[in-house]
Amino acid sequence: MVGIFLTVWMRKELVQYVSHLRISCVGRGILGCLGNKGCISVSMLFHKTTLCFLCSHLASGEKEGDELRRNSDVIEILRNTQFPRICKTSNSRVPEKILDHDQVIWLGDLNYRIALSYSDTGKLLKEKAWDTLYNNDQLKIEREAGRVFKGWKEGKIYFAPTYKYSLNSDIYAGETVETKSKRRTPAWCDRILWRGSEIYQLSYERKESRFSDHRPVCATFWVSVEAMEDGSKRR
Repeated sequence: MVGIFLTVWMRKELVQYVSHLRISCVGRGILGCLGNKGCISVSMLFHKTTLCFLCSHLASGEKEGDELRRNSDVIEILRNTQFPRICKTSNSRVPEKILDHDQVIWLGDLNYRIALSYSDTGKLLKEKAWDTLYNNDQLKIEREAGRVFKGWKEGKIYFAPTYKYSLNSDIYAGETVETKSKRRTPAWCDRILWRGSEIYQLSYERKESRFSDHRPVCATFWVSVEAMEDGSKRR
């Protein structure tokens, strides 16, 4: 994959409880298969709970209908992600598809935009009218319509759109004469979603790194896993 990077970090004393670690990549770029767009997925068994982490970069564009291309990317990633088959034992479940895992976290540049004009979005940004902006967020609209990420959850957004900034500044691209040619309607392109029966989000926020034209987002989760020793649930 090009420009998509995913790592999973864990405390040293917990590594002994990890098994069946596998990776899968799906390209969704040029011709629907190259690696400039797509997804990297990591699957593991932690104690007796199956976990899956995904990082993706979906189709870009803010023209009407581009959100359908992003929906298609999600559908194809779910369909085509296939974790390698390994020897199964009677005591382990080894899922080969994303949705077969107990707990799943999907993050990345999902590229969904705000379905408002540049000027209307700018006015609402100045007012910090997050609810109005969020009600026009394409990902929210598409999820509520049941067209994508059905059964997934996302925390409420209380922070400013994370894209597109002029490099090394706190100014959205297009707000100055020098950046007008690179104008994009500000949007929450960078998102974190999850699914699972015992996973709860504790925080959801953006950080103020100027490393790129995006602002990074981060989240904290409470996750229940079935312990290996006695079958009890652990946090």
